[in-house]
Amino acid sequence: MPYPCITGRASGIFPADSGNKTWGKTVSRLTTTESLKLDGQDKIKRFEDAVMVHLDAAYNLARWLARDDDAARDIAQEACLRALRFFDTFRGGNARPWLLAIVRNSYYTWLEKNRPEAEHVPFEDDLHTETTDGADGGGRNCFDSIERMLQQEDSRRIVNRALDQLPPEFREIIVLRELEDMSYKEIAAIANIPIGTVMSRLSRARRMMLVRLRQDDAES
Repeated sequence: MPYPCITGRASGIFPADSGNKTWGKTVSRLTTTESLKLDGQDKIKRFEDAVMVHLDAAYNLARWLARDDDAARDIAQEACLRALRFFDTFRGGNARPWLLAIVRNSYYTWLEKNRPEAEHVPFEDDLHTETTDGADGGGRNCFDSIERMLQQEDSRRIVNRALDQLPPEFREIIVLRELEDMSYKEIAAIANIPIGTVMSRLSRARRMMLVRLRQDDAES
């Protein structure tokens, strides 16, 4: 299954999904229709200028969370329509964190409706700490190792798979920080968790990825 294009500082690392352009046009048509409900052309233009430029980022996050192209399009489309309806709550500045928070909420709404009850298990950070015997315990060093692998064409597919296997609460932190280049403060706002939890999950996610990468390397 193809992986989406990635915006932010990691742009170009992963291959683009050719369906993104078609999806973007669909969202544009839908938001144009919905925009008639907004008061005045100025508000419509502000929405387009502030939010529509982040459609790729919205789809990317939805794709990494749902791990399904069709579901990602539905989630991102619903998020964009929600953003349009509640644009009056946007207080200015960079709209990308605001939109991605809506995408994340839309994903969990979708998950409640589309996943078996057995998969609805409350997430607890302490239960997702993996032993990293033989792996570097430093979060920064772990990420440096992953970064080196990303520079190697043959390793990118393996990195994709390792990221795809993380629990969503860890996967979203990696995507937002390392692929979308969001700050800790922005991630905390998007995920509605303390900054300290963001840093803890990011460190754990890096170690978990490195363990999986080394396992794949040993099996190859």
